Amino acid sequence: MTKADFRAGAARAVGDVQLRSNFRRAMDGLMEKRAAQFADGEELERLRTLGESIRSRSLARLPELLVQLENNCRENGIQVHWAETAEDGNRIVLDILKRRNAKTLVKGKSMVSEEMELNHFLEAQGIETLESDLGEYIIQLAQEMPSHIVMPVIHRNTAQIAELMERKIAGVSYTENPDELCRIARKVLREKFYKADAGISGVNFAVAETGTLCLVENEGNGRMSTTAPKTHIAVMGIEKVVEHLQDVPPLLSLLTRSATGQPITTYFNMISSPRRPGEQDGPQEVHLVLLDNGRSRILADPELRPTLRCIRCGACMNHCPVYTRVGGHAYQAVIPGPIGEILTPQLRGLDVRGDMPFGSTLCNACVEVCPVRIPIVDILLRLRAEANSPEQGGSVKGAGAKREGKEAMAWKGWQAMHASGAVYNGLSRLLAKTGNMMPGSVGPLKAWTATRTKPRFAARTLHQMTRKRGIPDE
Repeated sequence: MTKADFRAGAARAVGDVQLRSNFRRAMDGLMEKRAAQFADGEELERLRTLGESIRSRSLARLPELLVQLENNCRENGIQVHWAETAEDGNRIVLDILKRRNAKTLVKGKSMVSEEMELNHFLEAQGIETLESDLGEYIIQLAQEMPSHIVMPVIHRNTAQIAELMERKIAGVSYTENPDELCRIARKVLREKFYKADAGISGVNFAVAETGTLCLVENEGNGRMSTTAPKTHIAVMGIEKVVEHLQDVPPLLSLLTRSATGQPITTYFNMISSPRRPGEQDGPQEVHLVLLDNGRSRILADPELRPTLRCIRCGACMNHCPVYTRVGGHAYQAVIPGPIGEILTPQLRGLDVRGDMPFGSTLCNACVEVCPVRIPIVDILLRLRAEANSPEQGGSVKGAGAKREGKEAMAWKGWQAMHASGAVYNGLSRLLAKTGNMMPGSVGPLKAWTATRTKPRFAARTLHQMTRKRGIPDE
């Protein structure tokens, strides 16, 4: 689609029977695993309270913690770079690679690099970029965006992946054996690990007091991306900072149990410096790119600031009745689902993605499972109001983009009608006689009846019915 539109994407996804089956099976399993990990409800709520407190405290002190992180990273030998926009971040990464004369690099999983569209940018500059996470590698083969922030290829079943690998990888025969599919990918990736000039990763948590970068993964490819190449570049949104090292274990416990139903992931990496004298492995240099890209604007608004508490677990997606039926690609955004509905419009602007806050039933399921208690529904309502606010009347980027003159006039008329008893009574009697003759498929009711039954106007007003029963108006 030339223009992102959640309504159109959702309509297309709902008609894809195979897609809905793939998601239903996957989401059921994820919800069951999470529930098993949090069998003790009291312990869960205590941990959520702690996680919310840690993230809120970090955001409240974010400017000074970022300075502390920079200073400690530099003392440890990590080179720190600041990027105000995604374009700045791409340019910084390219400059680092050019100085190292790097022509090939391997990437660990990173949602920030997806936000920057880093792969496309580097490939346009002649630098070969290979995703080393298995799910991201499959997505790269298919030339698709991730469908989920934790499991990017969750929308495809084994047969679809087998067909893709047979078509895209030379010399590969069709097989639906998962072990064989992993072996095929492993062979391709290992060759690249040996030859890569540089590696790129994301950052799950950055510890200000120690200058430590924490990475969470299950496959080991992250360590190959950060340790095997001579140059390691970590890209990170500025909100990922935590104050103390002791803040990490509670957040890690919440992240892994909420995301995949695991008590801990296979690998937890803590990077505090490049290779030191006498060490047997590690990169010769480590770079940290800190990306703002609109986050400072979110931080400045106390009502919107909780958006930045997110630890990217994906639990809100797994429990969302909308996401589980239409999948991630319907949102046409790097981060889909409930968290994407509040984050993407704030980063890109309501004039660009003002459609996303309206892709929710406001059922509150996302709020109930969020490990750091982000008030997603409250923020959705705020964004909806901002999208329809008078021009330049809101604080969110692109506020007022969805405001329409006809709708504004209709509400003005509604206000005038209810301000006068005589007008209200007269129009009520008129609608009782003529309202049901209004067509539902065209005209002012078309948008309403696209997803709802056409309303029927009562033959008599409430006042008329009470008078008939002898009940006085007073």
